[in-house]
Amino acid sequence: MLTNKRIGFIGGGNMAEAMIKGLLSASFIEAKNLMASDMVVERLEFLKREFKIKTTTDNHELVQKNDIIILAVKPQAVKAVCTGIHEQIDEKKLVISVAAGVPIHAIETLLNPEADKKVGVVRTMPNTPALVQAGVTALSASDHVSKSDLKVAHRIFEAVGRTVDVPEAQLDAVTGLSGSGPAYIFMIIEALSDAGVKMGLSRDVSNILTLQTVLGSAKLAQESGRHPGELKDMVCSPGGTTISGLHWLEKGGLRTTLINAVEAATQRSIELGRNAEKKQNGNDSQ
Repeated sequence: MLTNKRIGFIGGGNMAEAMIKGLLSASFIEAKNLMASDMVVERLEFLKREFKIKTTTDNHELVQKNDIIILAVKPQAVKAVCTGIHEQIDEKKLVISVAAGVPIHAIETLLNPEADKKVGVVRTMPNTPALVQAGVTALSASDHVSKSDLKVAHRIFEAVGRTVDVPEAQLDAVTGLSGSGPAYIFMIIEALSDAGVKMGLSRDVSNILTLQTVLGSAKLAQESGRHPGELKDMVCSPGGTTISGLHWLEKGGLRTTLINAVEAATQRSIELGRNAEKKQNGNDSQ
């Protein structure tokens, strides 16, 4: 699917690196068909040395030489980047954005200010486990993206984990759940490890037990296909240790706290998206 495609990354940061590594590790594409641009020359030198890909400091060159353009930049840089390359973008290009909070129509407008061409834009929300090819990415496509191009976009992100399709209106919820979710899990991991130390385990042993417990539980839930509540009940014996521990988790409001965290992160994502739209429209009064 990607054999004859050339992919260019505008921005050579951690997410671009993860995607390049994943694409090459999965043999989805050859290094000669990958290119990255960045303002930091040292970063480009690293990517070229590490992955043998092409690099450039010129975004115009990158757009001209590639079929798929991935905007792997911070949200605040999207306006400048898109304004700078819009003349090189035509209907044959597929543009994929990993910039959180920047709506599809804002990117389309920046890339097509004269509204005289059909620019295909796919907006995505990956998460940080993509750095170890264990991420999950939600994708939402504009009306100008063909089914085949959407499949190509999925294929790219399958190199760093799993993918799902969602309407763009749900991307804020995705941000609150899977985008921010790793931080919630890391806090739980830290707390469990600290608890093990409090109970007399060494830090190394406690870390190993915690990490493998979290990893194994996620794998069991994924591969068994059973509801998490059913799996939870499998661990609980009447009057046993686990149900006693669960009682304190419920008393401490763990379930409600996690739901509230996802809700708060979702609302903040909505706020940031609105602010980004205002700035895209030139309203920088705030």
